[in-house]
Amino acid sequence: MNRISLAFRSFFAILFGGALPEDIAKAFGFAKPTPPPPPPPPAPVIKTSDGALQILGILQRDARLVDFLMEDISAYSDDQVGAAVRSLHEQCRATLDRYVKLTPVIDGVEGTYAKADASAGKNAVKFVGNVPSGPPPKGGTLRHRGWKAQRVELPALAAKQDVNIVAPAEIEIE
Repeated sequence: MNRISLAFRSFFAILFGGALPEDIAKAFGFAKPTPPPPPPPPAPVIKTSDGALQILGILQRDARLVDFLMEDISAYSDDQVGAAVRSLHEQCRATLDRYVKLTPVIDGVEGTYAKADASAGKNAVKFVGNVPSGPPPKGGTLRHRGWKAQRVELPALAAKQDVNIVAPAEIEIE
């Protein structure tokens, strides 16, 4: 009885669809074996240095920070360096504001007394000067407010982007 139902299914499938049903073709050896699907591509390996290199590349792209740092400025006068640094500072700050929100670790006035917030974490405050051995002091003169990242929103890396290229070489075609 099974053969009769297969024959009817085959007849009507060929009559109206123009092809033998796949399950029947496989059962009788008429179907070509389908190759197994290719394995999925390996997930990209993200290294801890990728974000640092990406932000360095962004600062180079937006403010030419790496160019400035790699240039020998000893031949320039202090006035020339100061003028260059002013625009560099503005561009770098705007770039940082766009991708990273920085806030002070201790929101106080430098040079005044400040308490160390124990809930901020052990790496949030570094004591300098005559630090006694034993438990850390409760506070002291604030020398640097510190910075912590509240938000980091770097753009997604392109699949084939090499983050080791901080700035590509530029060749002008004339």
